[in-house]
Amino acid sequence: MEDALRRCVAEFVGAFALIFIGAGSIIELVRVPSIGLVGVALAHGLAIAVMVSALGHISGGHFNPAVTFGFLITRRMQPALAVSYWVSQFAGALVAALLLKGIFPSADVDQVKLGAPALGGIGAGAGLVLEMILTFFLVWVVFATAADPRGTFKAIAGLAIGLTISMDILCAGPLTGAAMNPARAFGPQLVQNAWSDGWIWYLGPIAGAAAAALLYEWLYLKRLGPEPVGPPETGLEEPRPGQTAADV
Repeated sequence: MEDALRRCVAEFVGAFALIFIGAGSIIELVRVPSIGLVGVALAHGLAIAVMVSALGHISGGHFNPAVTFGFLITRRMQPALAVSYWVSQFAGALVAALLLKGIFPSADVDQVKLGAPALGGIGAGAGLVLEMILTFFLVWVVFATAADPRGTFKAIAGLAIGLTISMDILCAGPLTGAAMNPARAFGPQLVQNAWSDGWIWYLGPIAGAAAAALLYEWLYLKRLGPEPVGPPETGLEEPRPGQTAADV
């Protein structure tokens, strides 16, 4: 119980940081337009890069319900722990959004709807596909750098994951907000009551995460043999004696 609490606190802090810094940078665009898309992309990417690097050894550094779903459906974490992660991630997002609402000027917050993701010039179907593709990239990189025990870049997994987020925002931020994360959408949506086409930022990331996780698992992790997926403190499952990593 104590170990699960520590992991969940880490997930809360990481999700909080992403929403507070990421959505906060969007609000700042109102006063400082020169921040631009590059600034917003870097704010989101740096927040995740720093938090994954700082807390990845504790919880695995998900900070995203879609990432957690990918680990759940590939049987790399127990359902009870996954639910605990989701509660922590959504709670962190909500608290961050509430604080942003209370700290920043109301006019600025209202102008950008607290940084809630929105469609820009494309239809709902295109937005859904785009969020699926962007999240596919993100979860693919998470599995390749942080979950695959053969990966040679674990020391820079946080940087790789953060840069993937920045890359996705630079491509599609003006079109869908490039949330790639139901918690990133949920906090601002709930506090600002901005639910237009809101289902896109839940279904899209979950579908994209599932596709990436299952494909990477099938292609690269199913035949690993008895190597462990990761130490217990990461939130990933260790195989029991006689099990392979794919059986966990």
